[in-house]
Amino acid sequence: MLKKFDDTVKPHRNSAILGAAFLMATSAVGPGFLTQTSLFTEQLLTSFGFIIFISILLDIGAQLNIWRIITTSEKRAQDIANELLPGLGYFLAGLIAFGGLVFNIGNFAGTGLGINILTGIKPEYGAIVSFVIALGIFWYKQAGHLLDQFTKLLGIVMIGLTVYIAVISHPPVGEALYRTVWPEKIDVMKIVTLVGGTVGGYISFAGAHRLLDAGIKGSSSLQQVTRSAVSGILITSIMRFVLFFAALGVVWQGVKLGTDNPAAVVFRSAAGQTGYIFFGIVMWSAAITSVVGASYTSVSFWKTLSPSIAKNEKAVISLFMLLSVIVFVLVGNPVRLLIVAGAVNGIILPLALAVILIAAAKKKKIVQEYRHSLVLQLIGWLVVAVMSWMGWVTVQNTLFH
Repeated sequence: MLKKFDDTVKPHRNSAILGAAFLMATSAVGPGFLTQTSLFTEQLLTSFGFIIFISILLDIGAQLNIWRIITTSEKRAQDIANELLPGLGYFLAGLIAFGGLVFNIGNFAGTGLGINILTGIKPEYGAIVSFVIALGIFWYKQAGHLLDQFTKLLGIVMIGLTVYIAVISHPPVGEALYRTVWPEKIDVMKIVTLVGGTVGGYISFAGAHRLLDAGIKGSSSLQQVTRSAVSGILITSIMRFVLFFAALGVVWQGVKLGTDNPAAVVFRSAAGQTGYIFFGIVMWSAAITSVVGASYTSVSFWKTLSPSIAKNEKAVISLFMLLSVIVFVLVGNPVRLLIVAGAVNGIILPLALAVILIAAAKKKKIVQEYRHSLVLQLIGWLVVAVMSWMGWVTVQNTLFH
């Protein structure tokens, strides 16, 4: 457990609260996030602002429910699921681990690309260097504190560099804000993709489980948990909107982004070689923090189900990352696997959220004296319904078109 790692120095409570928000946010902001945001901006132009806005509302509704119920029950999601229906926690943990592993392969591809841009060495070697850095974070004596600081620092770096690109690309801000509330076109599949990429799969649980490890739990911590949950979504949303404005400014001038690496084209078109170097920094930062988030959260789903994993958590996290980087080095950029993992993560959200909501409403021994807000329950079930419907539409379009 990361809490166990911090035997000598316990992280400051406020640092852990903000660290959990950044862990969730930087887990969401990975290579896929950069690619999707740039590509969708080119396809929808100013109307993509509306897609981002709707996804933010769904994200907050989902995350508030998940984080508040997990921290007040003082149980991880898999344990809540097992108490609701024996065996369900293992099924949920299996889905999370699969999605996290496949995304981690893509995340290591992103670290390799980032280092390749900055140094010129092969992406495979760059991924191996990043693997060693990630290992150092988890094996450090004060791993929990280092994890919080690492994700916060790189999150700020990503946002700062992207803000610079957004400013010099001169996007049509007024038109974009207008279309954010009054869009010309709406694409349901893109809403599903954004929500799945922001709070789907392992991502929404990353911060909640981190708070448990930091000892921030129980009804007395609800205010801090709520602040951390909303902060995580807002940090992600700021990065999404900033990148949207940057890409919009570029495509508004008639630049074609292409499909291979649209985010790189955005940075390079706006600021030349300097922008391309900035993109390398942003890509590596996004990818390495997603590696850390995916590895930590995927293993956190198993450590209460298996005493041996709990006892050897650092070693299991290391093996999880090692497997991810080996597959990348041997196979290359697993585009198809990333698509499959994205679909799985989109399906996991309504399933996992429904389990959490039912447990809070029907199993009083799970949440004890805590009474979950009726308003939040209604919002949560709305998210479940909307994401289930949108997920079905997405599956149909993927299979038959």
